[in-house]
Amino acid sequence: MAPAASELKIGKKVNEGKTKEVYELPEIPGCVLMQSKDQITAGNAARKDRMEGKAAISNTTTSCVFELLQEAGVKTAFVRKHSDTAFIAAHCEMIPVEWVCRRIATGSFLKRNPGVKEGYKFYPPKIEMFYKDDANNDPQWSEEQLIEAKFCFGGLTIGQTEVDIMAHSTQAVFEILEKSWQPQNCTLVDLKIEFGVNILTKEIVLADVIDNDSWRLWPSGDRSQQKDKQSYRDLKEVTPEALQMVKKNFEWVAERVELLLKTKSQGRVVVLMGSPSDLSHCEKIKKACAAFGIPCELRVTSAHKGSDETLRIKAEYEGDGIPTVFVAVAGRSNGLGPVMSGNTAYPVVNCPPLSADWGAQDVWSSLRLPSGLGCPTTLSPEGAAQFAAQIFGLNNHLVWAKLRSSMLNTWISLKQADKKLRECTL
Repeated sequence: MAPAASELKIGKKVNEGKTKEVYELPEIPGCVLMQSKDQITAGNAARKDRMEGKAAISNTTTSCVFELLQEAGVKTAFVRKHSDTAFIAAHCEMIPVEWVCRRIATGSFLKRNPGVKEGYKFYPPKIEMFYKDDANNDPQWSEEQLIEAKFCFGGLTIGQTEVDIMAHSTQAVFEILEKSWQPQNCTLVDLKIEFGVNILTKEIVLADVIDNDSWRLWPSGDRSQQKDKQSYRDLKEVTPEALQMVKKNFEWVAERVELLLKTKSQGRVVVLMGSPSDLSHCEKIKKACAAFGIPCELRVTSAHKGSDETLRIKAEYEGDGIPTVFVAVAGRSNGLGPVMSGNTAYPVVNCPPLSADWGAQDVWSSLRLPSGLGCPTTLSPEGAAQFAAQIFGLNNHLVWAKLRSSMLNTWISLKQADKKLRECTL
């Protein structure tokens, strides 16, 4: 069990950057303390100023962002917030590459790509990488350069598979944060992140920090309202008044970033089963819904034997104003899904528990429907939960983040399985 925050023993300093220090934690093997500084820099520290309170602001921002990503299912080095100015992270050997994801062309991209106007939008987002080399102003690298560098960190050689994983992860992280800022009416313009190799698990994880130095953030999509570090870069002269304006921008972000962990959107899944014998099938749906953070209720009703009760239950859930997806679980002749679909404007999905004996015949009662009905059919309980999640994810960034992370993790697992198979074959 990890020691309490006040009792945490801090070891020697293992690294120091422009805005943070990294310390060993002797009592928590495989972990380090990431301590932020009250310092703001620009242009590889060509401009550098002390900003009182920035350490706490940056730590709040980073902790909230990593909590959001971790809860979604993205693998990160973040463990927990330790204090106002520090957090605990898994000890990683850092890969010296900054990955940048852009939705809107601005900043250095315009200088490197003359003829592209500011505001040009990238679909999908544009991925770039820059080798961390202060002496050469962090030159842009290609995937081929990164692969040919033959880096090895934490016992892991960085090859095509690892580069692809980082590229896909960069896009997924950007899209999750972009979606999360939208309810705040803020446009995430671009994002800079770094990866490391966890020294214990030997896997690539999102590491370092993601704070107000890491992105461009434009309220209402308006660059003139920018709240990120660009407001510091753009200063012609750093005065106490100007620095105070920058600090207010950073505080504005830190206050709102905590809202990314919440959602005003409501939603639930109501599973209607035609018989208690279908309970095990329905419990799988409920378990899968829980993984997406979606409340799920189970009810027993038969559209054939108790149509009036089925419609009464339907009206109960329609009447309280909570967005609802109904899942109809009925074997043999499925009257439940079609009856529900014909009598509600809410989404209905069929998820029949087919038997080995008559399943091929029974499924047609879920597939061949009268005109005017629109209830799709999925045979997988997990698929029914995912269908509901995709509906709620349209207006709930936390659910959407879990869906996007699941896509990423599935892609990564397939990529790693292919690599492992090829290595065994060779």
